Amino acid sequence: MSDALTELSPEKDAQIYRIRHSLAHIMAQAVLELRPTARMAFGPPVEFGFYYDFDFGEESIGERDLEEIENRMRKIIKQKQPFEQEYKTLDEAVALLEETDQSYKIEYAKELVESGRAGEEGLGFYTNGPFIDMCEGPHLETTGKVPKACFKLDRISGSYWRGDENNPMLTRIYGLAFESKAELKDYIERRKLAMERDHRKLGEELDLFFMDQEVGVGLPMWMPNGAILRDELEKWAKEEEFKAGYSQVSTPSITKGGLYERSGHLPYYAEDMYPPMKVDENDEYYLRPMNCPHHHKVYSSRLHSYRDLPLRLAEYGDTFRYEKHGSLAGLLRVRAMCMNDAHIYCTPEQVEDEFRRVIDMYKLYYDKLRMGNFQARLSLSDSDSDKFVGDRAEWERTETIVREVLTNLDVDFQEERGEAAFYGPKLDIQVKNLLGREETVSTCQLDFVVAERFGLEYIDADGERKTPFIIHRAPLSTHERMISFLIELYGGAFPTWMSPTQVKIIPIKDEMLPYANEIADTLRGNLFRAEIDTSDESFNKKIRNAITSKTPNIWIVGAKEMEERNVTWRRYCVKEQKTVSLDNAYAALETMRSERIMDNFDDVEVPIN
Repeated sequence: MSDALTELSPEKDAQIYRIRHSLAHIMAQAVLELRPTARMAFGPPVEFGFYYDFDFGEESIGERDLEEIENRMRKIIKQKQPFEQEYKTLDEAVALLEETDQSYKIEYAKELVESGRAGEEGLGFYTNGPFIDMCEGPHLETTGKVPKACFKLDRISGSYWRGDENNPMLTRIYGLAFESKAELKDYIERRKLAMERDHRKLGEELDLFFMDQEVGVGLPMWMPNGAILRDELEKWAKEEEFKAGYSQVSTPSITKGGLYERSGHLPYYAEDMYPPMKVDENDEYYLRPMNCPHHHKVYSSRLHSYRDLPLRLAEYGDTFRYEKHGSLAGLLRVRAMCMNDAHIYCTPEQVEDEFRRVIDMYKLYYDKLRMGNFQARLSLSDSDSDKFVGDRAEWERTETIVREVLTNLDVDFQEERGEAAFYGPKLDIQVKNLLGREETVSTCQLDFVVAERFGLEYIDADGERKTPFIIHRAPLSTHERMISFLIELYGGAFPTWMSPTQVKIIPIKDEMLPYANEIADTLRGNLFRAEIDTSDESFNKKIRNAITSKTPNIWIVGAKEMEERNVTWRRYCVKEQKTVSLDNAYAALETMRSERIMDNFDDVEVPIN
C-alpha cells in the first residue's frame, strides 16, 4: 500500500500529493527494469517528495545508479502511461503478487483484509504500462502529467521493514518532487543553506555545546559560549515575566511517584519518563518530566483569596524525558532540558484575559527574535474518547475561550480534534524552519481538571471555596529547542545582547595594546564580554577570524584611533565601518544591550554615531 505508515503534509486530493505518489510508482517501475528480482515494500509520497523501499536480495544498488533510474523514469513519463485502478479479492491479490515474489506486499494485503481496512470493494491496485502495484491512490491521469523537470532522485538509505529493527533491512530510495522546476531548485538551495546552518554543525564550530557518549545520548553539555546564550535568554524572560506580574519559584528535579499519580501524568507519560529509583523501602522517585505538579504544590502550600489571583508562578526548571534513541536530534529533541515554564492560577472570570496576555507575550518574544509570524495548532478534545477527563460543558467552554482569543488577536491557527491534553485544550506554537517545514517550538495549555485533583482552592468574594483554572505556558520553550532554532535562523550570528563575545578588539600593531587593554578593561568593568586578539596572525587574518566566529562588533584600533581616542567600528552584518569616539562607542554599545537591539540584521538601525 503506497501511502502506508507515513503521515503526509498535503491532502490526498492535492495535486502535489498525486504528483509525488505517481512518481513513487514511476520510480519503482524504473528500478524493477534494472533489478527485476527486487521485492517492493512501501513507497509513499512524503513531505518534499517520495520514496520507495526495496529488498534487492544479493543484488546491490547504490548512488551511482540514481542517474540511470532517473533517465528511465523520464522515458516512462514520456510514454504517457495511463494510471488505471482496479480491485481484487485477497486470493486474486495474493496470486498476482506471488508471480513476482512480492512477499512484503502479500503480508500487508493479508493484514489489511484481516483488520477490515481493505474496504468493501477489495484491495486496490494501480496499473501503468507493464507495472502494477497494490495501492489505494490517488494518482495523476497519466505519467505524462508529471510536470517537466519537477523531480530529482536524492539519496539512498537503509530502512527496516515496518520500522522494526527485528525485521529485514531494506534499501530506501528517496526522491524530491514539486509542482515546478523552480520550486525544486528553490528547495535544493534552501536545503543547502539549512545544511550550512545546521545547529549541530554550528554548535561545534562556535563552541556552543557537545554530546558525549560517556555522559549519555541526548544529554547536551553546554560550553561557556552556549551557557551565555542560555543565560541571556533566561535573563530576558525573567525581566519580561517580572514586568508581567510573575513570581519566580525554584523546585526540585526529583519527586515521589505518587505526585505524578495524583496529577494523572504517570498513566499517560510513563513510557516517556526515566524509570523510577527505589530510594526507601516503599518509595519510588522519578526525575521530573514536567514542572506542573511542583508548582501546584507551591500554590497549595498557602490558602489564597480571590484577591491573590491571578497568581503567576514561573521557573526555568530542569526536566528529563526518556526519548527513544532514534528520535534524538541534536538540541531539537533531547533527554535533559531546561524549560521556560510558568503556571497561572486564576478565577473563571480571569481566564480569557490571562490567556490573551500569554499570547501577547508569545508575540512579543517571536517578534523580537524575528522568528516570523507563528502559526498555532489548537488541539481539542474528542467526546468519543475516554482520554479526556472532566465535564463536557467545561471542555466546550474552554475551547471556545481559546478559539476566540486567537481570533481576536488575529493569530493564524488550525484546529485538530482529539489532540488536546487530557486536562484541557492545548495550543502548539509553530514556526517555519529554513526548509519551510513547520516545527513546534512551544505550547500553551488551559487546564480545568488538575486543580481539583490537587485540592487547589481560593476563597471567593462570598467567602466560599472555589477551584481555580490553570494556564500552562512556556513561550520560550526549552533552552535546547529554542537555541537550536535561533542558531539556524541566525546562522550562528547572534545580536550583541546575546552574543558570547560582544566586542572583539583588534590592535593594528603591538604599540596599540595598552590602548586596547584600556578599552577592554572598561568594557569588562561594565559587564560587556570583550576580547583582544593578541595572536601572531596578520591583521587581515585577525579580521577574518572575528568574522568567522560571528562576532557582532569588531573594534579596530590603530595609531590614529589611539591618538584621537576613537575606534573604527565594523559590524558583522554590514560592510561599511565607522570611526567613532570612544565615549560614543560605549554609549551605543550600552543602548544595543539594554534595548536588546537585533543588530544581527542589516536592516536594523543601531545608534553608532
